[in-house]
Amino acid sequence: MTIRRIEARRIWDSRGRPTVEVEVTNDDASVGIGIAPAGASMGTREAAELRDRGERFKGLDVQQALRGIEREIAPALLGRDAGDQAGIDATLVALDGTPNKARLGGNALVATSLAVLHAAAARARQPLWQYLAQGRSVQLPLPQIQIFGGGAHAGRRVDVQDFMVIATGATSFAQALEMTAEVYRCAGELMAARGPLAGVADEGGWWPDFKRNEEALDTLVAAIERAGFVPGDEVGIALDIAASEFGSGGQYRLALDNQQLDSDGLCERLVRWVERYPIVSMEDPLGEDDEAGLVAFTRAVGHRVQVVGDDYLVTDAQRVRGAARLGACNCVLIKPNQAGTVTETRAALEVAQALGYGTIVSARSGETEDVAIVHLATGWNAGQLKVGSFARSERMAKWNEGVRIEARAGAPGGFAGRAALARNR
Repeated sequence: MTIRRIEARRIWDSRGRPTVEVEVTNDDASVGIGIAPAGASMGTREAAELRDRGERFKGLDVQQALRGIEREIAPALLGRDAGDQAGIDATLVALDGTPNKARLGGNALVATSLAVLHAAAARARQPLWQYLAQGRSVQLPLPQIQIFGGGAHAGRRVDVQDFMVIATGATSFAQALEMTAEVYRCAGELMAARGPLAGVADEGGWWPDFKRNEEALDTLVAAIERAGFVPGDEVGIALDIAASEFGSGGQYRLALDNQQLDSDGLCERLVRWVERYPIVSMEDPLGEDDEAGLVAFTRAVGHRVQVVGDDYLVTDAQRVRGAARLGACNCVLIKPNQAGTVTETRAALEVAQALGYGTIVSARSGETEDVAIVHLATGWNAGQLKVGSFARSERMAKWNEGVRIEARAGAPGGFAGRAALARNR
């Protein structure tokens, strides 16, 4: 069975911005649809989106990307077997011909690659996670869920980008969501009690209203306790520092605290946070260009917490290998649109797992109703999933998909739970 038709269209993401959707139809009429998400905080080495620029939609339209799919990608893939994901993705990379997918656009490539994957699973009459698992015993992932949104996701009202919780005491995916729902509700009540709520940030977390970064951490601990859980035992804290957003060259400006810190100073500050708060995971603690700082921080706390590489590793298998040689980070954030194709995404994940690193499949701040990453996290046995907050339909569509997978049949290996955090330590 082969690909009979490929259609590309402009749709809209969770920020009301244009994005690319691709629909692949096989000759048995089975269909797969893939949608490109978009990030706000992006690593400089990740696959580049193709945007039209100019005045229309502030330059964010995707007509060029759609034309590339229609004129180059579709003719090259028609008649191909949708089950040949590696071959099709290699064709996409060769067609683009640039190191960062800039000519045809990483958004065009990832939407097409995901659509082909969905089409292959549809042809096999299998849920996507099951198609990906290929009979292996896999687990539903442990969720990381944002409670407060900061950094580039909330007008830089606080320096830290994500204040998240992980329900380490949960024994099922559904229970992890139940616990998080209580923490999210209690955090909103605490925010309301201290002043007017200002709505939610890009990923659905409460809009920050704090005078210091530590105040957000204190409030998060209070929310966990108010929800009836023991911080660090039943519910832990995960942070995405996104340090590249407020520093470079080993120098960092914490605007909320009115402080300028060098790499050692920021490391010391974050180590104190790990000692003071029930933090179990910390993402991008130093900038993507501060490799020495990342190595030093991993040596200092990597035996106690996940040190997650995002902007530094950009879902790139070669960069993961290099980080492992140096001892930088011990966990990798996996984002399909960072890599540009499903095959390259999976390669980064498999290399990370082979090297003993943890893996977290992640959404982006500009998301859609596409639930593919839940299936990727499950079918690839990633262990963890990061979608954003516990609000907004583009987020809840994904969390609810995990509930459905668990309720309908459940992954054969059950729920990853707390053990997913210890895989890399």
